[in-house]
Amino acid sequence: MTDEQHDERIAALDGRLAEVRERVRRACAAAGRPERDVTLLLASKAQPLPVVRAAVEAAARTPGPVLLGENRVQELVAKAPALLDLGPAWHFIGPLQSNKVNAALPWVSCVESLASLELAHRLAARVPDRSAPLDVMVQVNVSGEPTKSGVAPDDAVALARDVAAIDGLRLVGLMTVGARSDDEAVVASGYDRLRSLRDEVLASGAPGTASAVGLSMGMSGDLELAIAHGATVVRIGSAVFGGR
Repeated sequence: MTDEQHDERIAALDGRLAEVRERVRRACAAAGRPERDVTLLLASKAQPLPVVRAAVEAAARTPGPVLLGENRVQELVAKAPALLDLGPAWHFIGPLQSNKVNAALPWVSCVESLASLELAHRLAARVPDRSAPLDVMVQVNVSGEPTKSGVAPDDAVALARDVAAIDGLRLVGLMTVGARSDDEAVVASGYDRLRSLRDEVLASGAPGTASAVGLSMGMSGDLELAIAHGATVVRIGSAVFGGR
């Protein structure tokens, strides 16, 4: 990406963020939910550091919290140290290999892509180095698509209960990537399934599950649908940053 393209993206950030905020506001109003129930996560995958920095600065000029999310550890460790002065909260939202845990953990407040008990224990083994528990979400592949990561829906509640019981981790909810479909009903059914699984986790009363209220689902193209079905975090990339 050229410097001119950087400048064009940076100049558009305030307007794009305002548009996304308005979409969230309208979606919350239509769903009868307070806007404060939904947090924006800016997915900064493949975005140059100057653009991400400008996005964090632009977000600070808008009401409400904004998170940053990365899919790849190598991008996280390149960007996070350079943005320490702005103090953004980072979530890890992509598949996390066990051998990358040590590199990722110093920078993230939440791992949304937890999909195995093995990874949960690997994370917990590193948490004593932190001053507070690590927030985690269990990623569920609600669509069953082989290209998507996540635990199968039938196994999600058991995994969530097991994760919630691990010292050093705090289960804060479930995450999914919606079905790749032009059929809104198909996508919506996946989001309904995630919400039902979350409700089942909460209803279990198992130790550590009371904090598992979050639903991270929905992206630039379907945030309204996700909010209508209970999303508490929407992961926004192109609607703010433009195409890659």
